[in-house]
Amino acid sequence: MLPTSPVVVEYAITPLGESLRELFGHAYDWTVTNAPSIRRKQIAYDQRKESGAT
Repeated sequence: MLPTSPVVVEYAITPLGESLRELFGHAYDWTVTNAPSIRRKQIAYDQRKESGAT
């Protein structure tokens, strides 16, 4: 906490947390690349469920 009014809290990522940056970056990139396909599959699944198909 910083000695201010109102109270302020400053956060920082630890070196251990920083070690995950590249991994999460790859997961993010994969998600952005595949989001349209995932969405199409979600819509197709929902339509099958609504029609009673399995």
